[in-house]
Amino acid sequence: MDIDAQTGHEHPRGSSDTAGLAYRLRLAVGRMTRRLRQAHAVGDVSLSGVSVLARLAADGPDSPGSLAELERVRPQAMASTLAVLEQRGLVGRTPDATDGRRAIVAITEEGRAMLAERRSESVHRLSTALDEFTAQERQTLAAALPLLDRLAERL
Repeated sequence: MDIDAQTGHEHPRGSSDTAGLAYRLRLAVGRMTRRLRQAHAVGDVSLSGVSVLARLAADGPDSPGSLAELERVRPQAMASTLAVLEQRGLVGRTPDATDGRRAIVAITEEGRAMLAERRSESVHRLSTALDEFTAQERQTLAAALPLLDRLAERL
């Protein structure tokens, strides 16, 4: 392992600048995700469940197969996630009007409320942490967001 001179973090020996950047991004994003996840109560909805709820809230009802493809998970994994969400009353299923063998999943009002509460908690924690950054540092983070979104879409 080599030590990054700027951050003091280790990264794989002989890695290119791109590999080193990838390694540091993975560490930083992983650390942020873990810390935000730790703030939520035991038994709370999983990150995959929250992602599905957010997608349904933004894009509208969809089929389990399409959701699995969009979330890049196996259909079986999506079925498990949807079963938990449905059991908790956060999503509902209805038969597809054009193909009765298929189901369409939609977020419920309870799901929207839970999603808003979860977002509010995470946003509050992030806002509090960002208050300790300078205005220029916050602008730098804001400028990087489109790149991070694009990177997420390519993974």
